Amino acid sequence: MGAPDGGRSRRGGAGRDPPAPGGGAGAAGPPAAALLCAGGQIVKKSRYPRWNEMFEFELEEGAAEALCVEAWDWDLVSRNDFLGKVVFNVQKLCAAQKEEGWFRLQPDQSKNRRGEGNLGSLQLEVRLRDETVLPSGCYQPLVQLLCREVKLGTQGPGQLIALIEETTSTECRQDVATNLLKLFLGQGLAKDFLDLLFQLELGRTSEANTLFRSNSLASKSMESFLKVAGMRYLHGVLGPIIDKVFEEKKYVELDPSKVEVKDVGCSGLHRPQTEAEVLEQSAQTLRAHLAALLSALSRSVRACPAVVRATFRQLFRRVRERFPSAQHENVPFIAVTSFLCLRFVSPAIMAPKLFHLRERHADARTSRTLLLLAKAVQNVGNMDTPASRAKEAWMEPLQPTVRQGVAQLKDFITKLVDIEEKEELGLQRALSLQAPPVKEGPLFIHRTKGKGPLMSSFKKLHFSLTTEALSFAKTPNSKKSALIKPANIRAAEKVEEKSFGSSNVMQLIYEDDAGKPQTVYLQCRCVNELNQWLSALRKVSIGNPGLLGSYHPGVFRGDKWSCCHQKDKSDLGCDKTRSRVTLQEWNDPLDHDLEAQLIYRHLLGVEPALREKHRELSAGTEAGSVLTGPGGAPEDPLAQLLQVLRDLQEAHRSSPASSPPSEPSCLLELQT
Repeated sequence: MGAPDGGRSRRGGAGRDPPAPGGGAGAAGPPAAALLCAGGQIVKKSRYPRWNEMFEFELEEGAAEALCVEAWDWDLVSRNDFLGKVVFNVQKLCAAQKEEGWFRLQPDQSKNRRGEGNLGSLQLEVRLRDETVLPSGCYQPLVQLLCREVKLGTQGPGQLIALIEETTSTECRQDVATNLLKLFLGQGLAKDFLDLLFQLELGRTSEANTLFRSNSLASKSMESFLKVAGMRYLHGVLGPIIDKVFEEKKYVELDPSKVEVKDVGCSGLHRPQTEAEVLEQSAQTLRAHLAALLSALSRSVRACPAVVRATFRQLFRRVRERFPSAQHENVPFIAVTSFLCLRFVSPAIMAPKLFHLRERHADARTSRTLLLLAKAVQNVGNMDTPASRAKEAWMEPLQPTVRQGVAQLKDFITKLVDIEEKEELGLQRALSLQAPPVKEGPLFIHRTKGKGPLMSSFKKLHFSLTTEALSFAKTPNSKKSALIKPANIRAAEKVEEKSFGSSNVMQLIYEDDAGKPQTVYLQCRCVNELNQWLSALRKVSIGNPGLLGSYHPGVFRGDKWSCCHQKDKSDLGCDKTRSRVTLQEWNDPLDHDLEAQLIYRHLLGVEPALREKHRELSAGTEAGSVLTGPGGAPEDPLAQLLQVLRDLQEAHRSSPASSPPSEPSCLLELQT
């Protein structure tokens, strides 16, 4: 009987067998005589041991109905660890005539588990959407109509963007905002689209202190815009500060009602710190972090992407035009900080993993430090208003740094929005020459040598994936060497753990310049990184011709595949590929057709509301008739939109892709 996957090797002195608690390997019920039990060879330095040893048990007839085999991790100095057990029904095993097999270790339900506590539970909501993406030409009428509305702005007759916002529920507003933003970003109209939303929001806002505070389409679109266009900028400004907080792991607390003196010791004095000492030390730590962040932000004007600077400039100007009085002097600054600080920097501080600033979530102590730092940033972003100070009076020790930070932030915003048209165009051209990375980070590349991959042959390199190439370098700043063109990728899949004795390994199957199939094996640091890399590689190659339908999850070692033992190296594969299983992230490559399809799908869902709105708007015309232009097409943009939706419906019905494909295009979303 082999060791089950995930088992651990025994530890202890060589040649000694551990005592088998409860018989180790024995019978449940009357004891059975054992010719050989417990023990086996020790496999060191491996979490995935393979023993392949034979154990024989002599069972007296009628003495036992079940055979219980337990697995233990034996320690010389500490308590032996129970790993699990398997109970076999001897009669059923004989009747099945099964000679060998793998059996999963089960917990011992008979042991008292009351002291283990409740581990809680996680509930997931899974949505599977099957989207058929039509050829680009089918979406052109929809894209052109929406682009025309954005170019016309508030002067347009139809106000389709406003109608879309009006008919969009709060639950799906973020998805719609992201799809529209990416569509217009691909058309070079992201700034114009956001400017239109700014004007629409300003037109219905009378109180300056409520500006951009709701979850409007403008707010949601700006959140998506900053993630798509400004994430690398955020990493450069915020990354070093976040890393320092994680590395220091200091106990920080400003709220006297939450101070726990026992958690902090004063090593030099051999006594616990007083509450006042904890509060003062915490204030010093937070002031240092806040000052470092504001200083980094002040120096980052030129590092901010041109399209982000231009958008903030437009926002600043629109708000100043809407609220020109002296009493509203800070309103344009607060409008910028409401997005930059409150919806971008502060959320990234509180949850750095969600913004790819850290690989793991913070522990409780670090999380509290990050939360207090985020509150301080919010106070600076609110321009240190009396209402902000009164909300949490115990933040008072940070006030000197906050007041200084307000002046720094205003100076930074003034410089940020002071960008000339020529400079903006020049920066945009320079940025357009570089393909932005879809994914980057360290990976271990496994080398192949002789008859197959060597478990110890790997090297850590920094990889960068764009829509043009998968490149690598010794360090993030060294010269990059192209490894694979995304157009040559045929599959990106996981590798079985047993193939290398390591987890989180993926394989990239591609064609070289000579058209020959090649495979490269890359190991990630954790399972999250593995899934993110697989998703990114699949997204840049999803439209490639010749994608594989099957693959080998193992490796070809010696003369056979480790997964299915087939001896033909060119065998098609024993498992299906998952080229369309991807994550939906802010750094996804722009896919104009997919975004147009998702917008169409949303508009189709709210079509009844759009029709009702059209009936209201056309009530003034004769019998509700629709005005048409010279070519017979409706002049009313809303009527045009309804016609476009009907045409796309017909295109979907008549498209061959509407029939069930061999591999449907699905969007899988997990929500906690």
